[in-house]
Amino acid sequence: MTEQIKKKLNDSKAARWTALIVVSFTMMCGYFITDVMAPLEDLLSRTYGWTSTEYGLFTSGYGWFNVFLLMLILGGIILDKMGVRFTGQMACLLMVGGALLKAYAVSTYFPTGGVIFGFNSQVVLAGLGFAIFGMGVEIAGITVSKVIVKWFTGHELALAMGLQVALARIGTAFALGFSMPLAKHFDSIAAPVLIGALLLCIGTLSYFVYCVMDKKLDTSLENALDGEAEEGFKLSDIKMIVTNKGFWLIAFLCVLFYSGVFPFLKFATKLMIYKYGVEEGLAGYIPSLLPFGTILLTPLFGSLYDRIGKGATLMLIGSFMLILVHGLFALPILNVWWFATIIMVVLGIAFSLVPSAMWPSVPKIIPQKQLGTAYSLIFYVQNWGLMGVPLLIGWVIDKYAKQELPDGSLSYDYTVPMCIFTLFGVLAVIVALLLKIEDKKKGYGLELPNIKK
Repeated sequence: MTEQIKKKLNDSKAARWTALIVVSFTMMCGYFITDVMAPLEDLLSRTYGWTSTEYGLFTSGYGWFNVFLLMLILGGIILDKMGVRFTGQMACLLMVGGALLKAYAVSTYFPTGGVIFGFNSQVVLAGLGFAIFGMGVEIAGITVSKVIVKWFTGHELALAMGLQVALARIGTAFALGFSMPLAKHFDSIAAPVLIGALLLCIGTLSYFVYCVMDKKLDTSLENALDGEAEEGFKLSDIKMIVTNKGFWLIAFLCVLFYSGVFPFLKFATKLMIYKYGVEEGLAGYIPSLLPFGTILLTPLFGSLYDRIGKGATLMLIGSFMLILVHGLFALPILNVWWFATIIMVVLGIAFSLVPSAMWPSVPKIIPQKQLGTAYSLIFYVQNWGLMGVPLLIGWVIDKYAKQELPDGSLSYDYTVPMCIFTLFGVLAVIVALLLKIEDKKKGYGLELPNIKK
């Protein structure tokens, strides 16, 4: 009965789509900061002497607090107990603070040459800023996911999630495409990070605007229920989540697939420079094609899922494509820019297929009152990959890919790192197959449309 009342209250298309646009803008600003340093790896190496291992350590900072301090899981519990308004505002403030600390660490104001626990102090402080930001943006991610389920249940849920992902990817695309030109224009590595922090401040104000809309929706729901309170989240509900096999298959697919994409993007610009001979100032544009491609395709595949279903099949196809893409990047063939561009476009298609089906599938497996914690647990598992894989790849590049040429300059052979990324694709396909089998056994409805007539 409660779900029927919610669906009735959300029948206003203008209200629910306005809510989506507002929270999606906040996430777009967050995703800009997430990848703003990705095109700057080579510049960091030449300016501050960072090794690939140190760059990997900094990138792994994204998951330090989320993984080791369990902050993401705590954030999910706070979300289910305190609601989307309090949790989202808290997450926005964490994002802004972390971004500013990261900007300071890579600025000329920070004294270089120090050591903390045996590591370059600049790398550690930048990683700490990224850790605070990562805690905020991940909690914001699960909050926005719950916001969309709240407003779009019974309506265009997968399309709405696809559009949110697409708008967030605009932030990623701008980061990959414009960070290097901005850094060169202002002659400062910190400049694009500071610009991102300013955007985050605007995104935070945007989320506060959403909170006004959310309060009105909750008031309408309370009036419609005539004082009858919904059953709230209990800590014992965590047991119901973690004993659900379908939940774990979604979580493992998430970490494997995203480990083959996000960490790859952190190193992709340097790959374009050294394997495909792309000029440094242009190298970031080829990886930026990936998020630009998802801007159109993710909502398209989400709409397809809404209307005809086949969510488990979409996830399986996208995982197969991940194997194809990284396998081609690993092979020593056609080391020219146009071939790299084609492969990146194919990866963009895969990167649209899987998220457009995966995130809207979670509410089919987990009840809405437990969604915040469920999403946080999935993001927690994902953060192990987002933290560990960049560190692994950075070490592998320094150990197996870096080559010193006779003239003293450096070159890189990315065969081994790309084979590791290919392995993530293979494992993702296995998990996607198991999920498809489990859906058939349990009847989750992953192959059924989302729109209820």
